[in-house]
Amino acid sequence: MASIICKALGGGVTRSKQRSMQWMRKAAETGYADACVRLAVRMYTDSPYARAVGHVEEAAGVATSAEVTVGHDVPPAVLTGVVHWLRKGEDDIISRLDSFRTLASEGIPYCDNDGCEVRGQLNDFKVCPQCKSARYCGAACQEQDWTTGGHKETCGTFQIGKYL
Repeated sequence: MASIICKALGGGVTRSKQRSMQWMRKAAETGYADACVRLAVRMYTDSPYARAVGHVEEAAGVATSAEVTVGHDVPPAVLTGVVHWLRKGEDDIISRLDSFRTLASEGIPYCDNDGCEVRGQLNDFKVCPQCKSARYCGAACQEQDWTTGGHKETCGTFQIGKYL
């Protein structure tokens, strides 16, 4: 899991979202439940590179019943992959898919400013230009976190983000 975090945030290595997802898949292939769920949610919410890296062939034996697929606004091939990784991680597929659907419809609170409750899609949040790991919903939240939230002291240092 350390390789995934290092690649995602650039801790001691060149930052690469694609390599981070590749390491996530390697961890998921071993059956590491946390990696399986993280890969599945990233595929469902269309995080960068997740769908390409996490793709599984229909021939992998993953059958998605009508009960599982109803009400999900993701391509069937993606949903097949999501179900595959959830099964591999031995997770409760139905309840987890319901939570993924909620995340996708309501958005996720990606803003690193404590107390900010803005929710949205990953691409709606701007990345700190210096550390490239903190995300903000707007300039006001970024400025507040820089001056009073402590980001100034930690910017550029290795931290595990809440959206990993």
